[in-house]
Amino acid sequence: MGRLIYHRINTFELDDRLLSQLEAVIEAKLRRGESFMFVIPTEANDGSGRVAIWVNRASNLVYKYRHERPRVDAAWYSALMLTANSPSGLVIVAEPPTAVA
Repeated sequence: MGRLIYHRINTFELDDRLLSQLEAVIEAKLRRGESFMFVIPTEANDGSGRVAIWVNRASNLVYKYRHERPRVDAAWYSALMLTANSPSGLVIVAEPPTAVA
């Protein structure tokens, strides 16, 4: 499990593979100067079961991997980017099944 740390206050534990995808999507959005909402699911006993954070160029984000950063999966990246470009903002979606050749 890796960690996404937002403004040194909020820490979210995420699988390293997911964290790698999110880093790539967030990096692409910020490189283009695009601000967006990022919705992270949480345990229901922590409140509403989700945290929504506003991400912009001034955001202080730290990505900490438990192991080496996994490779970005193009299909998963595209699926996450579709949500990031929507009015609801970046939402975590399941990894698409791998195509069998």
